[in-house]
Parts: sequence; C-alpha cells; structure tokens
Amino acid sequence: MKILFIHQNFPGQFKHLAPALAAIPGNQVTALTLRSGERSQWMGVKVQHYGLKRGTGKDTHPWVSDLEAKVIRAEACFHAAQAMKQRGYSPDIIIAHPGWGETLFIKEVWPEARLGIYCEFYYHVTGADTGFDPEFPSEDPGVACRLRMKNANNILHFDLADAAISPTHWQASTFPEPFRDKIAVIHDGIDTRHLHPDSRVFIGTGSGLRLTRKDELITFVNRDLEPTRGYHIFMRALPELLGRRPEARVFIVGGDGVSYGAHNKDGRSWKQRYIDEVRHQISDQDWQRVHFVGKLPYRDFVHLLQLSSVHVYLTYPFVLSWSLLEAMSIGCAIVASDTRPLHEAIRHGDTGRLVNFFDSGALAEEIVGLLERPDERARLGRNARQFAIDNYDLKSVCLPRQLKWVDQLATG
Repeated sequence: MKILFIHQNFPGQFKHLAPALAAIPGNQVTALTLRSGERSQWMGVKVQHYGLKRGTGKDTHPWVSDLEAKVIRAEACFHAAQAMKQRGYSPDIIIAHPGWGETLFIKEVWPEARLGIYCEFYYHVTGADTGFDPEFPSEDPGVACRLRMKNANNILHFDLADAAISPTHWQASTFPEPFRDKIAVIHDGIDTRHLHPDSRVFIGTGSGLRLTRKDELITFVNRDLEPTRGYHIFMRALPELLGRRPEARVFIVGGDGVSYGAHNKDGRSWKQRYIDEVRHQISDQDWQRVHFVGKLPYRDFVHLLQLSSVHVYLTYPFVLSWSLLEAMSIGCAIVASDTRPLHEAIRHGDTGRLVNFFDSGALAEEIVGLLERPDERARLGRNARQFAIDNYDLKSVCLPRQLKWVDQLATG
C-alpha cells in the first residue's frame, strides 16, 4: 500500500504512526513537508519537500489573512503533488494534518486516494479558549467573524475527508455534529516504558546544587510561558508557595515567545510581565529558589519530571498538551486546572487534583497540601501512571488503534 503523509512540520503528530506503517512489509510510505532540510529518508519514510513562493499580501483583509496563508500553502503543496504524479507516484491513502491548509487541493491531484485528516481543534467564540479568561477581554467586535473565517479551512476539509482522527474526546467535541461521526478518538500515544519513575535521577543547577528525589521540587511546563497555559495564574501562586515551603524549589520550563495566544500589548514578554507583577512580593533569598530553565532538551525534561514532587498543569479549554500525559506516565503528583480538556485524564482525588483555573490561592493551597502529604503524592502518582498505561500507552493501546484506523481508511 502506498501511503502519503502531509504535514508542514513532519513528522509532527505522526512521529509514531509513520514509521510503524513503513515497517510493515509491502507498504511504501512517503511524506510531503514544508520543513526545510536535506533529509530524504527518515525511519523508513521517503521525505519530499515543497517550498513557498510568496507570503500573504500586505493589503489582505485581516479576517481572511489566515485563510490566504492556508491557500498559499495548499497551492504549493498542489504543485508539489502534481510533480510527484508526473513522476508516476499515486498514493492509495493520504494522512494529513490539515491545520495549515496543505490538503485543500490534494484531491484535485489524486481524486481516488482516500484522505484521513487529523482533527486538532475547531474554533469557537464561546466555550473554548476565546473569551474564557475575563482578564483578557476581546477588544475586537469582529472576533466572531474572524474565527468563522479561520474555521473555513476546517469546513472545506469536511467535504474532502473520508475519515478523521482526534487525540482526545474534548478536541473531537469541538467539531460540528455532522462531521463528528467521521472522527475516531485515538491519542498520539505516550511511550510509558521510557517515561517511568526513576528514583536514581539527579540534576545539577548552575549554582552547584545537586537535586534528588529527596528535595522538594515544584514543576511547571509550557511550550511558551503565556496565559493560554495558565502561566499568569501559576506566577501569582508563587509568593504564597515560597513563603509556606521554605525548602521548595520551583522549576519553570518554557520559552519567552507565544505559541497559542496573542502577544502582550505593552511589549514585554508574558514571562517578564508576570515576573514584574509578583517579584516585589518575594524576597531576594526566596527568588533564588525559582529557576527559569527555558526550553529543555527532551532528556533533561524527562529527568526534571522524574524529580518533581508536585507537577502543575493549567490550560484554557484548548488542545491538551503531551507534557501532561508524559508527567502522568512518569508518576508525577499533579495539580491541574478544572477545565474540560483535563477531565478525561485527571480524575479529582484519583489521578491528580483539580483546582479552579483562576484561583491562584486555591492552587497554592493544593500544592502545599500535597507537599505536606508524601503518601498522598505517591498514591496519586501511581494512579496517574497506571491510567496513562491503560489509556495512552503507545505500543499496547494507541498505535494498534491507529493502525486499525488506517486499515479502515484504506478499505472504506
């Protein structure tokens, strides 16, 4: 079977599925990607590249600039696909993340190919990330119009796709009812054999400290430190946390940029804005126990979670981060926001603790409470790991379901 993956940053969400399919005798797996590089082979997958010849226009209406960017990618992908077809290539199935528009015209090239798409998120004016946080009210009266146009790419794919896959039930639920029946809920998968507790791990700090499981570590992880993932709420809990736990160290992982929300309007990074907000409430001595470590290499990230006494995960109603499930697999005691994406992973009092997203005082109280109860932390961590194994393990749960989904896509 000839299988074509399309993802602007391949492998992305297909980092396990693509090589698994390539390892099956008789399969020929190819990827088409915008990602630059000389690599032509990866894990048994033949990698083809396409490039953009233009960017969005300066005079494009702001409500359609996002759609224009997707059409530009779709056009480039269309021409690359045409070139592949002229060389004799014709896939049986195409598996794509359509979020950047690349597959909008792909069936004009291969109308007989079966198309399966990755459904990550459908935008809403209410009930999801937009309008959730009253601290950041929209000043744009046309936000509903802009989001409607942003969903145009999703809507156009509904007629093209033969099947779909989504990593969580909540993410699948964001899509409109008529299309939802096509969506199979199967997570990308967590390597629970690799992501496991390890009491032998230690890390060193720049000041020469050697930290082990005997130390009290609070961890917080974002791709970028921004309100969408609750960075502002966590920072507001710091003064109380540091005051009540004089031996605790706080490790904050994440970049200075923006991954999901808007940039801070005053020009500072979100990271700096909330440092500035709370710093005067924290003594110089206590501030030395706060470690901003940026974006860590994956191995160091895993080691940090293996040392974590309490791991904090907060999010608007939005895409669920891999980092939460990785922390569960490692056996972290987790305090998380009581927002809908969390409800299918964190069961309050069983696999973690849930707290009102906006209540920094309650967040601090939950963290302190767990730090004072090592037996409870251990129980929650054991339960979290078992839940991850039972529901999100790559080899025994997710990958077999993904492969079955591909077979069903191929056979119709």
